[in-house]
Amino acid sequence: MNIEDLQKLFCEFPLRRIAVLGDFFLDKYLEIDSGLLETSQETGRKAHQVVGVRRSPSAAGTVINNLAALGAGELYALGAIGDDGEGYDLHQGLRKLGCSTDGLLRCPEIRTPTSIKPTEIHIPGLQGEMHRYDVRNRHPTPQSVIAQLTAALTHILPRVDALIIMDQVEIQNTGVITSSMRDVLAELALRFPKVTFWADSRRNVRHFRNIIIKPNQFEAVGRFKPLPGDELDEKDLIPVVPRLRAETGATVFVTLGEKGIIVSDPKQQLIPGLKVTGPVDPTGAGDGATAGAVLTLASGGSVIDAAIVANLVAGVTVQQLGATGTATPAQVLAAFRQWQEQHGSLSFE
Repeated sequence: MNIEDLQKLFCEFPLRRIAVLGDFFLDKYLEIDSGLLETSQETGRKAHQVVGVRRSPSAAGTVINNLAALGAGELYALGAIGDDGEGYDLHQGLRKLGCSTDGLLRCPEIRTPTSIKPTEIHIPGLQGEMHRYDVRNRHPTPQSVIAQLTAALTHILPRVDALIIMDQVEIQNTGVITSSMRDVLAELALRFPKVTFWADSRRNVRHFRNIIIKPNQFEAVGRFKPLPGDELDEKDLIPVVPRLRAETGATVFVTLGEKGIIVSDPKQQLIPGLKVTGPVDPTGAGDGATAGAVLTLASGGSVIDAAIVANLVAGVTVQQLGATGTATPAQVLAAFRQWQEQHGSLSFE
């Protein structure tokens, strides 16, 4: 890939139609001014004062945000959220990104997954974030919801170039991507061979069939609770990738953070990442990589091209501290020039 190839790909992005199926969350930031701290007269406890509230789609919504930033043409959200205020906020946030929410079901029997993030306004970056409060669904997703989403999928797939599947919920069968939904998706991937199917899953990546998967290095080996700073030796992944490829029946992308991405096709090889200096915030980097890779594949790019673009998008987003970052085509082009300087004229097969 050269700079002209990348620019041609970006010209295709506005023509692409991408659907995202999965677990849509809401990030709700409570901006707190410690200088206004009060004490409750009733309990004597501290009463933190909220001076601002920011809301943004997260989890599957982060992928939509990245697709929009990269200039995707049409975006469709498919999932299930609560019939509550957080669900309203999530709908509004997605619509502001130009995303259709017709397939985002409002279900009174479930809650809208929400991450409440108190943040001290006088402390910039990650250091200003306090303990987070998570609202999650902890009961099995009703089969009636899965049936409605299956119908919505069957309707939308003839109209899109790619389907991104975001399985973010770790408690089995309490999110959108249940075991029965994975069976449906395996069958649909065969019925719609012209559609790029791509799955990202924290716990169940080995259970997808006929679908491109993107585990990180720990998910690839079945290690789900790595500690900060943990790494795997690349040699430990060499035998894992072909096994995953054989199990799933589709291409495998394994992300290794700043080291890059191992791809299974056309042969197993490491596509190096963008080297960045200074502090980084990895929040949402994997979702940005997904958006970049899928848009590239849907636009006619190769697996290698997709891995390069994924690395570049992730490299841009990690430099945005205290936020779930995104990358524009202009930023990715600038990052590509840096990547070329760092790695010279690498050739891939």
